[in-house]
Amino acid sequence: MMGLKIAFLGTGGIAQTHVSRLAKIDGVQVAGFCGTSLEKAERAAREIAGAKGYADFTQMLDEVKPDAVYITVPPMAHGEAELALIERGIPFLVEKPLGVENGLVQRLAAAIADKKLVTSVGYHWRYYEALAKARELLAESKPGMALGYWMGNMPMVPWWRNQEQSGGQFAEQTTHIVDMLRYLCGEVTEAYAAFAQRSMHEKVEGVTVADVGTVTLKLCNGMVATVSNTCLLPVGHTTGLDLYTDRGIMEIRSTGMKAIERERTTEYRNMKDPFQLENEAFIHAVRTGDTSGILSDYADSAKTHAVTMAANESAETGRAVTI
Repeated sequence: MMGLKIAFLGTGGIAQTHVSRLAKIDGVQVAGFCGTSLEKAERAAREIAGAKGYADFTQMLDEVKPDAVYITVPPMAHGEAELALIERGIPFLVEKPLGVENGLVQRLAAAIADKKLVTSVGYHWRYYEALAKARELLAESKPGMALGYWMGNMPMVPWWRNQEQSGGQFAEQTTHIVDMLRYLCGEVTEAYAAFAQRSMHEKVEGVTVADVGTVTLKLCNGMVATVSNTCLLPVGHTTGLDLYTDRGIMEIRSTGMKAIERERTTEYRNMKDPFQLENEAFIHAVRTGDTSGILSDYADSAKTHAVTMAANESAETGRAVTI
């Protein structure tokens, strides 16, 4: 089996999520980490035999010569790394969201398409068995509407609380729900959003993001959807997507799916690790060029990003935004 050298830009929790999954794939060596400081990068590298820490991304690329790179940085830090990898023709897996505005993301998507570069984006919900089952059931029914939720508390990292750095909850977290909606039901044509600050800006210093919000979406197939989120709760409450069809209801959560029909209710459990499946699909594509296992590449994810950016624009202007 062909050995692969992997490098990481970013050393946080999501980077470690991927590192632990890569350790289970034969022939993969995590060889370098680049962080916001050399200290952070070297701390991450010490956990992996043969890995080295860097404070400079270009130096890491020059010395490690990775076969692929994982980009696990906050939303506002995207752009330069992707451009460098596109120029060098290095495949990459990048965590969502892809940025904090739409123009850069669309330009990167075009450049990636020109290079025919292998990419993957961290929309790991797509790899849950429940979504495959939902797609199967949707082929036999007519969906009418959807309700999505991300109801929880606020991550206490400074950049997340800053609208300019994170893009806000809908773009940073609830993007997973928007992506599921697109994956299951097709493209979104219009967004109308209402966001507000109700509590967290009074309790936590530096909060400029909204802590409640609701977005109404129209889809190409005629469906309507409402996706709501909040980060003012003291505890996590619910995250998921409910689909309403002429056959019944599909309640999709990270644990699985409940299909409610007139005669019966069937529960489908998620048994496999979606992060492992996501990583295996990307590594296989890097090795072979076969991208069929990648369920979310950059071009597709750019469409999800465009929806979340349209929601932000609508919330700011008070007008519906066409996508």
